[in-house]
Amino acid sequence: MHRLARELGLRGFVLNDERGVLLEIEGEAAAVETFLERLPREAPPLAAVERVSSRVLEPTGEPGFTIRESPTGGQPDALVSPDSATCPDCLAELFDPADRRHRYPFVNCTNCGPRFTIVTGVPYDRPLTTMAGFDMCDACRAEYEDPRDRRFHAQPNACPDCGPSLALAGGAAADPMGEAVAALLAGSVVAVKGLGGYHLACRAADEAAVAALRSRKHREDRPFALMARDLAAARELVELGPGEERLMSGRERPIVIARRRQQAGVAASVAPRSPDLGVMLPYSPLHHLLLADVGEPLVMTSANVSDEPIAYTDADALERLGGIADLFLVHDRPIHVRADDSVVRATSGAPLSIRRSRGYVPASVALPLDAPALLACGAEQKNTFCLARGRRAWVGHHVGDLRSWETLRSFHEGIDHFERLFAVRPEVVAHDLHPEYLSTKHALELEGVEHVGVQHHHAHLAACLAEHGERGTAVGAIFDGTGYGPDETVWGGEILVGSLGGFARTAHLWPVRLPGGERAVREPWRMACAWLVETQGLQPRLPPSLGADITPERWDEVARLCAIGTASPVTTSMGRLFDAVAALCGVRSAATYEGQAAVELEALVDPAEPGAYPMPSLDARPTIEALLADLAGGVATGRIAARFHEGLARATAEACLASGETTAVLSGGVFQNRVLLERTTAHLETAGLRVLRPRALPPNDGGISYGQAAVAAALTA
Repeated sequence: MHRLARELGLRGFVLNDERGVLLEIEGEAAAVETFLERLPREAPPLAAVERVSSRVLEPTGEPGFTIRESPTGGQPDALVSPDSATCPDCLAELFDPADRRHRYPFVNCTNCGPRFTIVTGVPYDRPLTTMAGFDMCDACRAEYEDPRDRRFHAQPNACPDCGPSLALAGGAAADPMGEAVAALLAGSVVAVKGLGGYHLACRAADEAAVAALRSRKHREDRPFALMARDLAAARELVELGPGEERLMSGRERPIVIARRRQQAGVAASVAPRSPDLGVMLPYSPLHHLLLADVGEPLVMTSANVSDEPIAYTDADALERLGGIADLFLVHDRPIHVRADDSVVRATSGAPLSIRRSRGYVPASVALPLDAPALLACGAEQKNTFCLARGRRAWVGHHVGDLRSWETLRSFHEGIDHFERLFAVRPEVVAHDLHPEYLSTKHALELEGVEHVGVQHHHAHLAACLAEHGERGTAVGAIFDGTGYGPDETVWGGEILVGSLGGFARTAHLWPVRLPGGERAVREPWRMACAWLVETQGLQPRLPPSLGADITPERWDEVARLCAIGTASPVTTSMGRLFDAVAALCGVRSAATYEGQAAVELEALVDPAEPGAYPMPSLDARPTIEALLADLAGGVATGRIAARFHEGLARATAEACLASGETTAVLSGGVFQNRVLLERTTAHLETAGLRVLRPRALPPNDGGISYGQAAVAAALTA
């Protein structure tokens, strides 16, 4: 704004306040009009111009145009920027031997660098960041104070003379980066402190190193993320279409899930039994240096033990990762808020968010109606929380599964930080109906607030509607693993007709037993037994495809559980149907992470197979019977997987059409399945329905908190 005003000969001032940017300009009418036209068009890359509102004031006659100090004391309503990948200008400086920031791992400017993870308060000024302890040298101060400079008011601005520095934990290495690179090349696992926390890194092609990392981390099968130096290196690992390349090279720098190349030079232990790889590009100068010096792709996975939150403080990292990492590459710029890497997947429509965190959070998501000051506590798994006020909602970073003390503490800390950052003191608290969710218990422990319970699948429906600005009624196919139903059964394959204010359940997947409760989630063969009890009676045959691990005695025991209902609640879970089909096909009888069986089944789909299994009114018993006949006939697993997906897509479209609604929502964790999502969308659009899918937020439980906020806003309006 300073540059633009000076260029047009305008007088006045500009400043940051708690609501955004405030300026007064004075000059010829034509110049003022030109300023207002050019302002949103020429805004810097990281600027978020939501609107430009103006009013006419009496001229003051003051000379010149100045930048004033930020006032304090008002109620914060300004956005805080997400962390942003290193911009081309800074990257050029990083590798320019003649530049004073040559190979400086913390180079940044107003167009890139850390933001959310270093912010301690608003307005966003250096004293309210973790850079407050670093005094700028004269050269950096001159850049910072020069409106013509790219680093004008770049709050993390620094250089080797005055800024953060690298080190090896517990040592005084002369060349920490060089020693870390040498360790990686020698087969070590190195903990690397990044923007939102630590990574665990090793050479992606080194089977011994990757296998050691997997063993130490207690992560049996879930794929590791990879980091490639640039798009050319990424193309050698995975097949990248235009959509994947846009996502991968965007300033958010998420992990992009794409189909691996047959000749991808990665160790087998990187992604066992997966045809896909998750690949990201470097997003900090430190990462760029590391990848350039190593010269090959690295495993770059969250630094934690399985199911714990990512380590982000130095003391915590040294304590929790001591048995995993051989070396620690650290720095002295504190991380204020942990933020995992985001995960996305390209589809034929909008990109599909799997995990929304670094690079996207805390960008606000608009609400289609005014909300009181409220907190939505989210779900138990893939937890996020959400603060809202007015038409703006701030969905927190990925917290994870609230089953460990560390994760629960992260949940509480995140809420406290957002409440301070955005000055939201909740008057309303929304929560899931499940009484045993730790997020629900936290909500109900809060006093002096209005509590609003929101059914799990209604929250999924509402999240998608609200994200698209919809306040009317739609039919929603909401498919996931588990959710607490008002009838106290386990829902998960639901057709709902509703709006933000309420819903009706108009159809659902045929109900079966969940034998052993949570054990059935970890052992998909139990769901195969439950579905065969429904199709063959109380003494179903043990299919040979399940393998020798499932003895007749175990099979009969689970069948009896289904018959008598002991420790076997009724469920309509679509996720568990996928488990059953995967187990019957011999894909997976036991799972080491949520959704594993479904992921591996989707990977086997033969795109050339046009057939579909019958599933009238979402009754999957005929589906199971047809599948068993194909198995007995020796039909290839890829064709069976394709027929199952196509049959479910057709049945879902038919159930939505039967509602009479003209708008359909597809959400819930099962719709992370790209085959099902795209085929169901195609059938609905062919029938003339408008299809809404989650865009900014994940279809899984990572979007639940925003849906709860939207419902609470509607119910308290």
